[in-house]
Amino acid sequence: MEPNGSGSDASRQVQVRFVTRLPPPLRVPPASMAVPSHLTRFGLSDIVNLLLKNSDPDHENQPFDFLIDGELVRMQLDEFLIAKGISAEKVLELEYVKAVAPRKQEDPRPHDDWVSAVDGSNSSFILTGCYDTFVRIWKSGDVSECTHVLEGHTGAITSAKFIDIRGVENEQNFHLVTGSKDRLLRLWKCDAAKRRGDPIRVGAYKILAGHTSSVQSVSVNPSREMICSGSWDCSIKLWDVKESEEDGDGNTISLKKRKVNSKTKESEDARLEGAATSTLVGHTQCVSVVTWPDPDVLYSASWDHSVRQWDVPSGKETWTMVCGKALNCLDIGGEGSALVAAGGSDPVLRIWDPRKPGSLAPIFQYSSHSSWISACKWHPRSWFHLLSASYDGKVMLWDLRTAWPLAVMESHQNKVLCVDWWKDDSVVSGGADSKLCITSGIEIQ
Repeated sequence: MEPNGSGSDASRQVQVRFVTRLPPPLRVPPASMAVPSHLTRFGLSDIVNLLLKNSDPDHENQPFDFLIDGELVRMQLDEFLIAKGISAEKVLELEYVKAVAPRKQEDPRPHDDWVSAVDGSNSSFILTGCYDTFVRIWKSGDVSECTHVLEGHTGAITSAKFIDIRGVENEQNFHLVTGSKDRLLRLWKCDAAKRRGDPIRVGAYKILAGHTSSVQSVSVNPSREMICSGSWDCSIKLWDVKESEEDGDGNTISLKKRKVNSKTKESEDARLEGAATSTLVGHTQCVSVVTWPDPDVLYSASWDHSVRQWDVPSGKETWTMVCGKALNCLDIGGEGSALVAAGGSDPVLRIWDPRKPGSLAPIFQYSSHSSWISACKWHPRSWFHLLSASYDGKVMLWDLRTAWPLAVMESHQNKVLCVDWWKDDSVVSGGADSKLCITSGIEIQ
């Protein structure tokens, strides 16, 4: 580290003041100081750690990131100032934050086929869907332990979500919804407290039939009483889960080792079937993903190149954006939980703000992947951070304040098909290598 750079003249020095919102043990003195203008974030991090150690000899070095006018510095300081047109004559305020990067890669959890769906919204369990037609629940703490296997679908699982229908948080008793290439959705109830020894094999308490082609995506609304589904049949269907759950009370099926002939199974399936409450029509190709972030508003993305916003009470489209690419993934988050992130048949992750009138151009575009984008997910608590997964085998962590990924996770040896946050500080992902991968220690402030 060269805070004053031996032999450097004044033109290569920049006056800076380090500021932070971190708690007092991580705050340096507010006085300005001269630093070499060629320093990157790594050199600046060395200086902050040295200043902290001067105040507290027990301080342990850690990596920091730096922001100027709200943007992360990802190049030499002098290059950044030139690129942004910022004068080097004044004292620069450098805000430092803890660097966001994964710190641990856990052993992957093998499956029998492609892992095509993952849900990390339950802090005690992880939900996965697989091309082998089974849905699995994995326990936190010893995630290699599969606690439940959900059986019944006859096609690959495309989407799987936890539901809390009654609005009471009980992470040991959970309701789930799954969608499959068999054209059906299934509702399930599981009780983790009942498990003893081998995984419990569970059957659905309700089968939701109505789509005429593969179900590609399911999403749960904020009240947890309804779900929506998108399909290859170009439609979006809405389903009343609360009513289905009441019909299914006491009908949770634990699959025993017994022989069931096809006629018996068909009659049981008919008894359990439920119908959609409404259908939203407008897309002209496969509805690849749906998400329901607001009680009255849901979003969909399609291979017809469009992202659409729907008013749920009226069933009408209220905003449509066409990007010129078939879309595979969509998520809503960021500032005001209003930004639309989507990716598809090119390596670009795009972000739109529907609140900006008169323009359908993305407000951000990220191009570090080398193949199609398969999944994206906003961090549940941060306005700035989101994940993307790609057929290039990589998961990338983004911060809206810089054009480069904060981290590239190369846990998979093949296409990554799904990704989610878990417990706020971990990433769970599945792919064509038939693995559930878990990356942890990601400190989002």
